[in-house]
Amino acid sequence: MVEHASQPSDFTKILEQFKLPGVDVSALMEARRKDIEALTEVNKIALQSSQTMAQKQVEILQKTMEELAQAMGAGKPLENAAKQGELVQHAMEKAFTYMQELAEVARKAQTEALDVINKRAQQNIQELTSLVQSKK
Repeated sequence: MVEHASQPSDFTKILEQFKLPGVDVSALMEARRKDIEALTEVNKIALQSSQTMAQKQVEILQKTMEELAQAMGAGKPLENAAKQGELVQHAMEKAFTYMQELAEVARKAQTEALDVINKRAQQNIQELTSLVQSKK
C-alpha cells in the first residue's frame, strides 16, 4: 500500500519505488515544480491586474461624482440645463478614455501572463528533448 505523501520529496520517493524504466523521477518532479511556479506567477499577474482595474474603477467613479457635483452645484438650474449637452459630451469622452486605460491594463496583464506560460512551455520542450536524448 502507498503511504500518504506529505511533501514533494515523499512523493518522489513513492514514485521511485515503482522503478519505471527510463524515467528520471527527479527530473519529472522538478519539471512539475517549475510548472506550478509558472502557474503561481500567472495567478499573481492576474490578481495584480484585477486589483489595478478595481482601483482604477474606484478612481473613475470618484472623479465622475466630483465633476458632477461641481457642475450641478454651481450656477442656476436653467444655466445648468443649458450645459447638459456639453456635460454629456465631456462625460462620454472621459468614459471612453477610461475604458481605453482599463483595456490597456487588461492587455498588459494578459501579455505578461502569456509570456510566463510561453516561457514555461519552451522550457518543457527543452526538458523533454534532453530527457529523450539522454536515453539514446
